[in-house]
Amino acid sequence: MIALLLCRLLQAYFLILIGRVVLSWFPISPGSGMASVFSVVYAITEPVLAPLRKVIPPIGMGGMGLDLSPIIVFMLVIILQNAVCARA
Repeated sequence: MIALLLCRLLQAYFLILIGRVVLSWFPISPGSGMASVFSVVYAITEPVLAPLRKVIPPIGMGGMGLDLSPIIVFMLVIILQNAVCARA
């Protein structure tokens, strides 16, 4: 029962993380509906991403930086899903 709940939460977090990555590709106007969606997604994902970003800073690529923290969290979530969801 607990394993199934944890499995569902990991699946939801994975989808929310994908949403954060996709939303980061587009400009979001302050005060728009998407801004409120992004703020919720940001609030859910940032507590996990921020500590990783301190350890692994974004890689400079010309005038922008490639943030590797979502990739690492994706891998960690997949590892946890394989461990937990196989038993659920």
